[in-house]
Amino acid sequence: MDSAELLDLLGNANRRRILRLLARKPCYVTEISEYIGVSPKAVIDHLRKLEEAGLVESRTDDRRRKYFSIAENLRLEVNVSPYEFGTKSAYPASSGVDMTSCRYLSIEVSGVATEDGSDEESTTALPEMAETLQELEQLENELSLAQRFVQGRLAAVRERIADEIEEGNPRLVTDVLAALAEKEQGTTELSHRIEAPEPVVAELLAELDKEGVVTRDGDIWQLGD
Repeated sequence: MDSAELLDLLGNANRRRILRLLARKPCYVTEISEYIGVSPKAVIDHLRKLEEAGLVESRTDDRRRKYFSIAENLRLEVNVSPYEFGTKSAYPASSGVDMTSCRYLSIEVSGVATEDGSDEESTTALPEMAETLQELEQLENELSLAQRFVQGRLAAVRERIADEIEEGNPRLVTDVLAALAEKEQGTTELSHRIEAPEPVVAELLAELDKEGVVTRDGDIWQLGD
């Protein structure tokens, strides 16, 4: 699901309350209605929207009572700063992600569940799994702190770049420099990459070229030495 659509969906307080409840246990409509203090009709409407988005699924028990539960295990990130606003697409959580591609991070946690939800060793005892759970929760806290640190450093570096710029839009300059640090590219590709009009990007590149910040090789721009 598109991250913007997901944000709109979760913008409703009652839908968030429904998800918090379902994260504890599967519930039927009357339970949800009593818990959040909303009419069953309104609850059904919220559940329909959550089901259509793929966040919630339902099943019927032997008494023909429909239970609802959370269907997805996903993460959505939102970044808001003086230099950036955006969302990272909602992506499913996965214990099978290849961590070898992470340059700055090394994670070693034993007894992690496999992709299908089963444990790597079926003989793992509950106390051992409880220890693994505690390790993972601690790791989650540490990663959250690391994200805060990185966001702070990003803002600080962008501020320093902005201080070095005498003219022009600091946000636009930092976007251009960050894109060129990732790879060399032409004006058209760069304008698409940072979502800015090509004439504006071309004018900025010309100014940065005069200052020796960037250099040009044919149609390709790169950072200067």
